[in-house]
Amino acid sequence: MSFNPLVHQLHDEAEILDLLRQINVEQRGLPILAVKAIFQGVKLHGVRSPAANIMKQEMLSLGGDVAVADGVVNCSVERSDVLVMGTTRQLHALVGRLRKNTAFELSKLAAQMGEALEAYAWEPAEIRCGRHILSLASHTHIMGVINVTTDSFYQGNCYLDPGAAVEAGLRMEDEGADIIDVGGESTRPGADPVGTEEELSRVLPVVERLVKEASVPISVDTYKAEVAKQVLDAGVDLINDISGLSFDSHLAADVARYDVGVIISHIRGVPTTMQENPCYEDLLGEVMAELRGRCEDAAERGIPPSQMIVDPGIGFGKTTDHNLQLIKHLHILKVLRKPILIGVSRKAFLGQLLGVPAEERLIGTLAAVAMSIQQGARIVRVHDVREVKQAARVVDAIRRGSAEGPGDAGLSPAPAKPREERGGKTLR
Repeated sequence: MSFNPLVHQLHDEAEILDLLRQINVEQRGLPILAVKAIFQGVKLHGVRSPAANIMKQEMLSLGGDVAVADGVVNCSVERSDVLVMGTTRQLHALVGRLRKNTAFELSKLAAQMGEALEAYAWEPAEIRCGRHILSLASHTHIMGVINVTTDSFYQGNCYLDPGAAVEAGLRMEDEGADIIDVGGESTRPGADPVGTEEELSRVLPVVERLVKEASVPISVDTYKAEVAKQVLDAGVDLINDISGLSFDSHLAADVARYDVGVIISHIRGVPTTMQENPCYEDLLGEVMAELRGRCEDAAERGIPPSQMIVDPGIGFGKTTDHNLQLIKHLHILKVLRKPILIGVSRKAFLGQLLGVPAEERLIGTLAAVAMSIQQGARIVRVHDVREVKQAARVVDAIRRGSAEGPGDAGLSPAPAKPREERGGKTLR
């Protein structure tokens, strides 16, 4: 007799619950067994050696383990990064034990670890962007890129004529874009900065029309407070700041005052020099810490955390390997409790991998987008809306294991509205 053994990688709660139901487990037992099946690792930075030893002994008694640096056991090193390994149930049990221990900052460590575990299990349901509410639980959202510039790295979406830019944006909406992002300054590596007046002369005529004629949120890609203020006056719903609100100290206050969404991105350096030998000692840890700091700073300046989106900044002060590592481990950003946006569309790292110019990077883009969605991206910023929309629909269906998603959002795009019916206050 063959027992037909099947090996599963148990890291997704929905998949585990599905397997348990196939076995016909009693309903009351489902949540109890699920937390015993998910195996996770939590990396902590700079734990004192005595605390690391206590953690290891506690976790061993729970059936898990803690990896520590050489020299921790005899305390010949003062501090160590640690990797706590166990099931979800074991990890939460460790947190409960350590909360009661006031020695060596263990209670503080436990609180942070418990918060991270809870945040990692969180999934964004919706986000308010100005006049609109985006239901992120229904499907991966597509942000279409409109560049009103002359020097973008990819000329396929560049429109200096405002009318042509508006038509391109409306066409993207017809193709399934959930957001339209308009930029008036190239931020490609080595790009020269553009003055405020020049940037405004490019984007303002475009967004003034799109706000009236499109029925999806309109975003502007800028790091300048004055540009943000004027486009927000025009009715823009979202500010996309590559600097994570760090280049212009006044921008955060404007975003807070207008009660719109904001994309907080990670960057090292400035566009003109950011690709000159970017270095990290701990890429994932540093990107996480810097994004967390920028989100906390934004909250202190009055921006509601529920209106923030985070972006790891692919290509902004990163090598090809850095970009690949960030996509592979994108899920780590879930602990920030913010929807994750990623922009991989036709970027240079794909050219380096494939040896092709930007005009021939669509296939590479689709592959990178698919992996990004699988790893936690809920908004993808792209040049090719129609193609990416189809790819994202397939990935969403595979993630669900079903062709039908919430509200059947993954099956087919809604019919395009007549132009005269588009606009204004619709919540989407």
